[in-house]
Amino acid sequence: MSTIWVDADACPVVIKDILFRAARRTGVAVRLVANHFMAVPKIPSVQLLQVSAGFDVADNLIAQQAQPGDLVITSDIPLAAEVVDKGVLAISPRGEHHSPDTIRQRLNMRDFLETMRSSGVEVGGGPPKLNQADRQAFAAHLDRFLARLSS
Repeated sequence: MSTIWVDADACPVVIKDILFRAARRTGVAVRLVANHFMAVPKIPSVQLLQVSAGFDVADNLIAQQAQPGDLVITSDIPLAAEVVDKGVLAISPRGEHHSPDTIRQRLNMRDFLETMRSSGVEVGGGPPKLNQADRQAFAAHLDRFLARLSS
């Protein structure tokens, strides 16, 4: 059975709500990995895995546990690159599908922007607020994943 792994510390509440509805409807296993407690609904297939605080502790657990056929929800580009390399599906909460063809470009851009910031150059103000189109894109990718599980 496939599992949906969620990098839950940075995942927007509205996206978690979409995942909870999917778990209630389909019974798909949803594992939220976070370094702090968060309330999750009492759905048998939903579980919070609370890890200790620390740099990349949650990401490392997801990268170790996710298997081909699973889905990882993350905004973290290095985590997405790691799981995609293992053959795991990955999407961002904005509905961006990370594939072997796209993840290297995103990782290179992230590294370039990090280099610019560390050298003192101001680069952007962070991602824009999650909007309806982002939620719809996420839901569409999730629906395609769930449809594959039921076929």
